[in-house]
Amino acid sequence: MRRMKTLVTGGAGFMGSHVAESLLKMGHDVVVLDNLSGGFLENVPCGAKFIQGDICDAGLVDKLFAEHEFAVVFHLAAYAAEGLSHFIRRFNYTNNLVGSVTLLNAAVASGVRRLVFTSSIAVYGKNQLPMSEDLVPCSEDPYGIAKFAVEQDLRAAFNMFGLEFVIFRPHNVYGERQNIGDPYRNVVGIFMNRILQGLPLPIFGDGSQTRAFTYIGDVAGIIARGGFEPGARNEVFNVGADQPVSVRQLAEKICSVFGVECRLDFQPPRQEVLHAFSSHDKVRKVFGSVPPVPLEEGIARMAEWVKKTGIRKSHKFDPIELNKNLPPMWNNL
Repeated sequence: MRRMKTLVTGGAGFMGSHVAESLLKMGHDVVVLDNLSGGFLENVPCGAKFIQGDICDAGLVDKLFAEHEFAVVFHLAAYAAEGLSHFIRRFNYTNNLVGSVTLLNAAVASGVRRLVFTSSIAVYGKNQLPMSEDLVPCSEDPYGIAKFAVEQDLRAAFNMFGLEFVIFRPHNVYGERQNIGDPYRNVVGIFMNRILQGLPLPIFGDGSQTRAFTYIGDVAGIIARGGFEPGARNEVFNVGADQPVSVRQLAEKICSVFGVECRLDFQPPRQEVLHAFSSHDKVRKVFGSVPPVPLEEGIARMAEWVKKTGIRKSHKFDPIELNKNLPPMWNNL
């Protein structure tokens, strides 16, 4: 494979930094664009060129594309807080939809060959299980709606301009470099950060909701390969773990790894999909199959990193646009 110039948006964040690292290992040139609102400069892998900026800044984005002539763009910049997205609708659509369109415009104008987009299984909503790529999306929250809108626009851009796309729908990814200080998303990180502080673990409802938690090392390389795999052209792939567990079981496993008593703080249930996990037959057919990292091992790896990194202070999202029906716990941050 010949060396190509690539852009990774959100490359100082959790998933983006791992994708950028994978691209560097593949021998490609990598430019990272990140506004550091949820990422950290230390996450940017050595060898990548870092540019601080926002995907909503059309002038900056256009200049960046004109200067670098990217062959492939990996778009991972997003604020992926599904539950909170109900209460920050304007921010959600500006950041996750309008920002994506700004990037798409620049990609078309500058002759980018392929755009790889990380969507989410949030696009499926309350759908049959396991969720497969041939299901009709029916998002339950503004975050999923924004992600699916970008998916649709990518198809429209290909039909009009010939810009190839690859869409990945990952889910519940955890691991090293995750922002454990964000109190609204990334339940594995939230639990670990609170354990470091000696606090109980908050659970909305009774904890029976299930998810398949995915170790970052199992998905980052696949997403990176998506920029170059011929069989992935203009396709959508679920990517992640197969085996769902309940949130309560997750809490118990994390406490066990840390060697602490499992103290749970049950909060009023919030509006969310009760069970969500997906089929990965399609991605295996194109990218092959490798043994996934077991949940207990992935948690242990992340725990070691969290212990070294230490507590990250949590902050209330500002501004919350709608306070009606906001979970009491989020009101009291």
